[in-house]
Amino acid sequence: MKPTIIQFMPLPNDLVSKLTDHFEVVEVDNLDQETVNQHPEAFKNAQGLIGSGGKVNEALLAQMPALKVCSTVSAGYDSYDVGALTQHNAILTNTPGALTETVADAMMALVLCAARNIPAMDQWVKTGGWDAAPEKLPLAIDVHHKKMGIIGMGRIGLALAKRAHHGFGMDIIYNARKPHKNAEQEVNAQYASVDELLANADFVCVVLPLTDETHHLISHAQFDQMKESAILINAGRGPVVDEAALIAALKAKKIYGAGLDVFEKEPLVASSELTSLPNVVTLPHIGSATHETRYAMKRDGVENLILGLQGKLAENIINPEALKP
Repeated sequence: MKPTIIQFMPLPNDLVSKLTDHFEVVEVDNLDQETVNQHPEAFKNAQGLIGSGGKVNEALLAQMPALKVCSTVSAGYDSYDVGALTQHNAILTNTPGALTETVADAMMALVLCAARNIPAMDQWVKTGGWDAAPEKLPLAIDVHHKKMGIIGMGRIGLALAKRAHHGFGMDIIYNARKPHKNAEQEVNAQYASVDELLANADFVCVVLPLTDETHHLISHAQFDQMKESAILINAGRGPVVDEAALIAALKAKKIYGAGLDVFEKEPLVASSELTSLPNVVTLPHIGSATHETRYAMKRDGVENLILGLQGKLAENIINPEALKP
């Protein structure tokens, strides 16, 4: 008899076929209690769980005593209670490798759009501003040969550094938990404290996961340290940046601008001042939103689940301690 798994997001037919080769697949729309109540036996017997966007916590896990592998089709795992999963001897797997290059592309796009005022200029042309008042064309700032500061030199940070250094001749400074030898060798990146990075970078790019230590890492004091000509780019996790402090800094022109793909609360509410400030470029958390990358993430999530339940998974495990006897 095949093990049962719960699939709580749509997957391409070829990937569903892969799953059904190995498992009895129960597809549901979400992980809400109402859904669990509709499929109590499936959740009780499920050894695997695959999807994205659901909340996996103690309440859900109490109803899934057989769970062994939880495969999130994402790099981030904010909605997963890792401690509870570990207590239940269930591993959590993610898909960081599939989205590295695409998110780095999106971050470089935010750098360019925020520096060159691309969204505002697009609207200026489309609404007739070019013809009406060409002398009022606002000037932007250069990107090439500036200094990029990267907070969080992981896979995405390194991919972004390569684009900035090799493509735009930018100097790279970075902060991470430990020196990153590859970054230092490949793009001549220089390690700096957060304070040094904030004081010297023309572009402060945040690529950090959300933890107790990183929550509001960038707040009022940090914006006070940045150059007035600096631009903040955040494509990691929204709450790493104190949004109220960012809005205050932008309004007071303590920094030049910001490019954001993530926010403290998502979707961003229409009443947020970030939607009306002219020196902010906003994206709806779409760093990985390309056809190719989203397919690759789903493919990796399926592979993680299959290998995980076979006891053969060697990477992408968030809590390997759950495997210890």
